[in-house]
Amino acid sequence: MSDDGGTGTGRRSARKAFGAIVVDVRPLKVPAFRRLWTSTAVTAIGSQLTAVAVPKQIFDLTGSSGYVGLTGAVALIPLLVFGLWGGAIADTVDRRKLLLVTNAGIAVTSALLWFQAFAGFDSIWVVLALLAVNQSFFAINMPTRSAVIARLVPVELVPSAVALGATMSQFGAVLGPMLAGALMPLLGLSTLYILDTVALTLALWSVWKLPSLPPLNGPSRRAGLRDVIDGFRYLATQKILLASFLVDIIAMVAGMPRALFPETAERTFGDPPGGGPALGWLYAAIPLGALACGLFSGWLSRIARHGVGVVLAVAAWGLAMAGFGLSGSLWLAVVFLALGGAADFVSMVYRSSILQTATTDEMRGRLQGVFTVVVAGGPRIADITHGWTAAWAGTAAAATGGGLLVIVLLVLAIVLLPAFWRYRAPREGV
Repeated sequence: MSDDGGTGTGRRSARKAFGAIVVDVRPLKVPAFRRLWTSTAVTAIGSQLTAVAVPKQIFDLTGSSGYVGLTGAVALIPLLVFGLWGGAIADTVDRRKLLLVTNAGIAVTSALLWFQAFAGFDSIWVVLALLAVNQSFFAINMPTRSAVIARLVPVELVPSAVALGATMSQFGAVLGPMLAGALMPLLGLSTLYILDTVALTLALWSVWKLPSLPPLNGPSRRAGLRDVIDGFRYLATQKILLASFLVDIIAMVAGMPRALFPETAERTFGDPPGGGPALGWLYAAIPLGALACGLFSGWLSRIARHGVGVVLAVAAWGLAMAGFGLSGSLWLAVVFLALGGAADFVSMVYRSSILQTATTDEMRGRLQGVFTVVVAGGPRIADITHGWTAAWAGTAAAATGGGLLVIVLLVLAIVLLPAFWRYRAPREGV
């Protein structure tokens, strides 16, 4: 009897320990959040096909990482304008309707990207113009989607909901590039765009089934410049939020090497000119590490020192990107990129949780707009800086120097903003 009881107790303890480290799925018990998560799952893979296809098409047309970096500049302007304005819109209208409109807009531009590639226009300016329109819809969609989370789940489940959404996004970011690398030699680059279009169209059904999400602070009004300014005024009083944005800007602007992937895959790791598996692995490696971390993210909700977590994660990201730059083999490069992805996932969960819990609902859309500009805009600035640095000094120097610069700037930021290092997550009921 005692042996059986001991065995049963041991099994229960093992299950409890395992449940404490794997991703928390309790938010999926909320039907509305489950629908939002489903739409994320469907679009996650398709969107990554386009994310690979655009820079690859630009590189094929020009043969230059500098021009690949130009995609970052083209995408940055709509992100800055529509990310901030989109957040203000999300605070003034039914967020479900806004998601429907922006999802449809992204699908249409993906279809047009397919048409120009299939028709053989061979114009980088057509690709860049469609990319700018695509990113305009994306910049409104992302803060709206993020601002919805706190309306759908209890406050204590927000970190878990963020981790679930991010885990699914990273799954798509792993599978999407791998599919892209496999499909391009077989079906051609244009196929990637049309698959993204189909995925976006299917996701509209899940968004349609969401409940109405009108503003909590009264009837809808037009979102204008004053709303955007009010959001910045509010942000100026939130020093912890400001610090969280700053450290992510440091990590992404100085350390994100994705503009180097097409050239690195072909000229360092031996991919054929039309694209191949090395390109897919490079694009998939960062989200692969993030996905692995996301699947075992249960422990993240038990750590209260979110400031320390973000700082250490950003430092690990910088070291990993420096390691990638020094890598002489594809698999070593993939390992370093994956380690960086895991570190970035930890940083993202804590920064998103800080933003979701420290912001009122009437400001949440606008602050999510700023968050979108930082998260999506930072890598696009990095595309510019890394692309042109690589054109001058080579891809290895650009990646390694960027990773080391992350460490230097992070230390300076924490010296200037020590309160962020000491920040702890608020307790329920406090």
